[in-house]
Amino acid sequence: MNAMPATLLIVYHSQSGASLQLAAAARRGARREPDTALCWRRAWDAGIDDLAACDGLLLVAAENSASLAGGMKDFLDRCFYPAQSLQLSKPYGLVVSCGNDGRNTSQQVQRIMRGIPMKLVAEPLVLRGEPDAAMQAACEELGQALAAGLGLGVF
Repeated sequence: MNAMPATLLIVYHSQSGASLQLAAAARRGARREPDTALCWRRAWDAGIDDLAACDGLLLVAAENSASLAGGMKDFLDRCFYPAQSLQLSKPYGLVVSCGNDGRNTSQQVQRIMRGIPMKLVAEPLVLRGEPDAAMQAACEELGQALAAGLGLGVF
């Protein structure tokens, strides 16, 4: 009897399109792992049911005015207390798309996720400027690594 495959949930928020490009690259990488299912959601459309159903999470967030952009903040706000109540403790990765810094946004997300608590399993990717081939390759690699880790039960 085959067990259900592990599921990676990718949640993204994008206003300019940059985060969407990076999330799509991560999704391409994750799709290379046949033993891991994939769930893809815009932050506005994702919720606690998606978070509870997945085995791991990849957040692709934008930075606005040196802080986490509203759509991703809304998702995390809506999920924070329900996730604590459900005692969700899952592995996650983080991509931050920013204009020039991104450190505050990365730290902000990590503080929120520690409060749930979720476990960061890869160094956050803080990607500055318009997505280029190298940034997209880094996101593909992260998506594939998270999917592979889930599929192998590493996390």
